[in-house]
Amino acid sequence: MVEVSGRYQGNLHCSVRHGPSGSVLQTDAPRDNQGQGEAFSPTDLVATALGTCIATTMAIAARKHGVELRGLTFSVRKEMAPDLPRRIGRLVTEVRVPLPADHPAAQPLMGAARACPVHRSLHPDIDAPITFQWA
Repeated sequence: MVEVSGRYQGNLHCSVRHGPSGSVLQTDAPRDNQGQGEAFSPTDLVATALGTCIATTMAIAARKHGVELRGLTFSVRKEMAPDLPRRIGRLVTEVRVPLPADHPAAQPLMGAARACPVHRSLHPDIDAPITFQWA
């Protein structure tokens, strides 16, 4: 179990503390929803969680294949749904893998990415494609 605790700071800002590590992060509402965009928005954190979960899950799988993924990069493009209620409509992830596409671990790594806990936890109404670019 992990607990995070937060405090509303006013002006649409929150401060959140990660219990196990003590790390703190700030959030702000996005500019298109009355905020200043001075920090990650809550929905930005969903995109962040997806990208980091994919990378971490792939790195765990890579270890099983004796492969190091140092240098792997990713980007996640978050698109809000155009209709109400306000929600994430699409999370488009691109993963740049520092291995050739014909590497023996390529297929297991792609499977690991799609099986990451955050990807599996997303509501089915969120379109969340993952594409891979190989070295």
